[in-house]
Amino acid sequence: MLKRTLIAAVAMFATVFAAPVLAQGPAPASVHGHVNDPTGAPMVGAQVKFTTDKTSEAKDRKYPYSFDTDANGNYKGTGIAPGDYLIQVFKGAVAADYQTVTIKAGDDKTVDFDMTREEYMKTLTPEQRQQIEEFKKKNAATVDANKVIAQLNATLKQTRADLAAAAPTKGDVTTDVTNMKQATDAKPDQSILWVTYGDTLLAQGDHLAAADKAAGKPAMSDDDVLKQYGDAVNAYQKAIDIDTKSAKPNPEQIAAAYNQMGTALSRSGKTADAATAFESAVKAQPTKAAMYYKNEAVVLFNSNQSDGALTAADKAIAADPNSPDPYWIKGQVLIAKSTFDQKTQKLSAPPGCVDAYNKFLQLAPDDPKAQGVREVLASLGEKIDLNYKKGKK
Repeated sequence: MLKRTLIAAVAMFATVFAAPVLAQGPAPASVHGHVNDPTGAPMVGAQVKFTTDKTSEAKDRKYPYSFDTDANGNYKGTGIAPGDYLIQVFKGAVAADYQTVTIKAGDDKTVDFDMTREEYMKTLTPEQRQQIEEFKKKNAATVDANKVIAQLNATLKQTRADLAAAAPTKGDVTTDVTNMKQATDAKPDQSILWVTYGDTLLAQGDHLAAADKAAGKPAMSDDDVLKQYGDAVNAYQKAIDIDTKSAKPNPEQIAAAYNQMGTALSRSGKTADAATAFESAVKAQPTKAAMYYKNEAVVLFNSNQSDGALTAADKAIAADPNSPDPYWIKGQVLIAKSTFDQKTQKLSAPPGCVDAYNKFLQLAPDDPKAQGVREVLASLGEKIDLNYKKGKK
C-alpha cells in the first residue's frame, strides 16, 4: 500500500513538471504614417522598409518589414518586433528619405516622412531643387486652372437651369448675362461659353421684347432689344469661329450656334440672314437637317416670304417625312395661291396643297392647328384623308 502511494505521488510530480510555464516575449508593435515627396504631394506606391542592420552596405541590407503607401501616401504595418530600426522609403529600386527610430514593445508609433523639410532638401543637387520648384509652379498653375474650370462648369449648370425656368414666361435673366460675360472673359477660348452667353442675350432680348409688347411698344423700335439680339449674334459667331479653328471642331456645337444665331437674327428682323444661318447649320450637321430646315421655313413663313418658306418646308419634308409642321406650312403657302373657278363657284387649291394638309392631319390630328385645316379642306369640298399616302391626290 505504501509503495503504491509513493509511486502515485512521484507520477503526479512528474506530470506537473513535464509542462513548465513558458516565458512570453515582448509584445509586437505597429507603425503608421504619411509620406510626402519633395513637391509636397503624397508619395503613392512607395515602400516603407524596416531593418535593424545599420552597418552593412545599402545593397546588402535585408528588410524584414515592408509596407506600401496607398493613394493618399499613407501606410501602416503591424507585427513589428521591438528594436532600433533604420526606416527607409523606396520608390521602386530608388532609395529616398530615411529615419532611425526606436520601437518599443506594444508601440503604435507614427513615423511620417516629409521630404519638403529643409534638412532633406539640402541633400538634393541644385538641379534637382530647381526641377522641384518648376514642378511646384506648374502644379500650382494647374490647380488654379482646375478651380476656374470647376467654377465655370457650375456657372454653366446654373445658367442653363435659369434659362429653362425663365423660358415659359420670358423672365429676366440679367444676372445670367452678367455671369456668362464674366465666364467668357475668364476663358475666352471656350466656344461652349460663348454659345451659352449668346443664349442668355437671346433670352434677355425676348424678355425685353415681351415687356414692349405688353406696353404696346414695337420691339423693333427698342434699341435695347436690338442690342441684346445683336450681341447674341456676335456671341454665336465667336463660338463658331473658335470651334471651326480648333484642332477637333465639334459639328454639333457649330450647328447649334448657327441655329441659335438664326433665331436671334429673325427676331431682330434680319430674315434673309437668318435663313442663311439655318442653311449653315444644315451644312455643319446634315443629320439634323430636318430641324434646321423647319426652323428656316417657320421664320420665312412668319415674315410673309412664302416662296422661300415653301422651299424650306419641302427640304424639311425630304429630310424627315414624319415631321408635321413643314406640311402645315406648305399647305398654308399653297392655299394662299388658290384660284376661284367661276363655273363651279369653288376655290381650286394648287397641286400639293390638299396632300400636305392631309399628311399634317395624319401626323398631328390633335395639334391646335388641326381644326383650322379641317375647315379649309371642307371649304374646298375635299374629303379628309387620314390614310394619306405620298402620291395620292
